[in-house]
Amino acid sequence: MNELPAVNGFIGESAAFRAMLAILARIARYDTTVLITGETGSGKEMAARAIHYQGQRQDRPFIPVNCGALPDHLVENELFGHARGAYTDARESQIGLIAQAEGGTLFLDEVDALTAKAQVSLLRFLQDGQYRRLGSSRTEKADVRIVAACNSDLLESVGQGQFRADLYYRLAAMDLQVPPLRRREHDPVLLARHFIAEAAHQYQRTVQELHPDTVHWLLTYAWPGNVRELQNRIQREFLLCDGPDILVRDLAPDSDRRCQPDRRLGCPTTLNFNEAKQQVLNAFERSQLQRLLSETGGNVSSAARLAGKERRALGKLLKKHGIEPDHFRRS
Repeated sequence: MNELPAVNGFIGESAAFRAMLAILARIARYDTTVLITGETGSGKEMAARAIHYQGQRQDRPFIPVNCGALPDHLVENELFGHARGAYTDARESQIGLIAQAEGGTLFLDEVDALTAKAQVSLLRFLQDGQYRRLGSSRTEKADVRIVAACNSDLLESVGQGQFRADLYYRLAAMDLQVPPLRRREHDPVLLARHFIAEAAHQYQRTVQELHPDTVHWLLTYAWPGNVRELQNRIQREFLLCDGPDILVRDLAPDSDRRCQPDRRLGCPTTLNFNEAKQQVLNAFERSQLQRLLSETGGNVSSAARLAGKERRALGKLLKKHGIEPDHFRRS
């Protein structure tokens, strides 16, 4: 198996992928803010790193932060730091992520999760490069490039009053769209072989080939979790495979296999109309809940907004299906 060389950390040969790389290379030349959009797992942070390491700031820090993982009351503290005595237990002053990224790049993933107050503070920093630590009256200045990313339509959030229009246009001075894996033609096969080679090296095992049926599966599956889902699935199949090649025929998720008629798990082989209807509805509910939580990184409030439901109603559905949001939170 010949491993395809990585380009800026990416693997792929499709037209959509190459077009994205060409735009990325142009963006990297100019020291301005960038907004990266793309579905969950498509490689937005890798794109941000490529922009940084091809740009003028490549010898300075690259600091990533997931805004959706920061508690609302700690966002500004994390970004700007605090002065001693700014709040209870603040015994020492502390610099924020902006100061840590001095001279380099601060990558704000899930930027749409920033609170209204944090959006104002970030906008002010983007305007003049100045900020204040919490509890401090002293204005500080930092030379930092901001690269932001989100998997939702920020313009739609602007229209709904959830995201500031002026901040959006500041962030989108340059924009980059990372294509989903389903639009990348034969790239899933190339990526799968790359991940097999990585796993073989990591676990000291012989490299295995892809069975023709697996190649067909790779090219026909929709990949809702994109490259991240592909990597996890291929690693799992590689570690469980005892034969000379990796064979994947079953496209059903593990959670949906349990009640298929041909599985010996006590499920009835025939169902009346109402029972069949309820089983289909349950499978639909579960898959949609998992998709929403995957897209929002386990944020139930964001998932409820995407679903057009109240948070409490969505929470009841999660409890009904035994789905834990924590399992979808990104590290």
